Amino acid sequence: MKGAIRVYCRVRPFSRTETEDESKHKMCMDINDQMSVTVHGRVENNYNFNSVFAADSTQIQVFDETKRLIQSAIDGYNVCIFAYGQTGSGKTFTIQVTDQHPGLTPRSIAELGRLIHGMKIYTVNLSCYMVEIYKGELRDLLLPKNVAERPKIEVRFNKEEGFTTLKNVKIKEIKNMEQLRDVFEKGLTGRKTRKTQMNDESSRSHLIFSILIESENKITGKKQKGKLTFVDLAGSENSKKTGTDKEGQAEANEINKSLSALGLVINKLVDGSTVIPYRENILTRVMQDSIGGNAKTLMFVNCSPSVYNRDETKNSLEYAKRVKQITNNPLLNLESKALQRAKNQVKFQHEMLEGLKHLIQESNKAAEMGAIIKKIEEE
Repeated sequence: MKGAIRVYCRVRPFSRTETEDESKHKMCMDINDQMSVTVHGRVENNYNFNSVFAADSTQIQVFDETKRLIQSAIDGYNVCIFAYGQTGSGKTFTIQVTDQHPGLTPRSIAELGRLIHGMKIYTVNLSCYMVEIYKGELRDLLLPKNVAERPKIEVRFNKEEGFTTLKNVKIKEIKNMEQLRDVFEKGLTGRKTRKTQMNDESSRSHLIFSILIESENKITGKKQKGKLTFVDLAGSENSKKTGTDKEGQAEANEINKSLSALGLVINKLVDGSTVIPYRENILTRVMQDSIGGNAKTLMFVNCSPSVYNRDETKNSLEYAKRVKQITNNPLLNLESKALQRAKNQVKFQHEMLEGLKHLIQESNKAAEMGAIIKKIEEE
């Protein structure tokens, strides 16, 4: 499975409205075992994934199948965990819900703290950023809500390192895990949500939370840089079911547009195309290093069990089936002491060269000035 994107399927319980309506309180699917599901209809559709979590699965069980990726981020890999599915299918519950049922992000923060505590011979520095993509634009969630001017965030892709970076985003330096949790929870308060018929607090944006991990071995001098990113995608929507107003429909249009762009990138990668349309949408530009890039990537496809949502559930599973066929190229971002010395030497030589250029320019100017003075004296 080296390099392959792993896909976990999680089926949520019936919602209150589904339970109260007899026509909706019917299963559209069967969980065959820990790795496969079948969706019923005119044709039986079977799907195989790396893990399948039933409606009674706990947050702890889900995290136990995920937590080894935290060590990979510490080791210097780019790691991405993202959730996809219909509005109201349980993506936010899986990725972020705190309080009595902490999701993957708060549990990963705790695991990160535990692992770093055991790294006695390493110096570890942490930082993070948090943004959302709302109606086609990046918004920085770590800026104060009343800030007068918000700098435009630009997405950059470093081909040499294979990393996506965000220019002008606020990067918060982190001193301890408690501060990291606080930053995450405060950032969530600025995210765009709206009540719909499918969800009391439907996410109206794609959320991206990245933890940057830099560590140095005190003995060998080796440095490694890892990135741990959580992406809570806004849900794909059927306006007849969500019942949103005009503004909500405008949000839904942008959400569906970006998810379609991501789907196109996935199809092109699976088909082996030489041209991948990452630049067509802000979401695909941000996720360029995670889908077909250099990340260790895990996708959660979240599903409703209700026959009322059978078409949406089938579409989500078909989407996830394609993602599972993508192979990334995870690379360890590691620097040895020798490499650091070589980089410093190149930097020193560059500075010396610039200095020599400056001296030559000054010498030429002095020679020109001397010639002018000599000519004046002669005249």
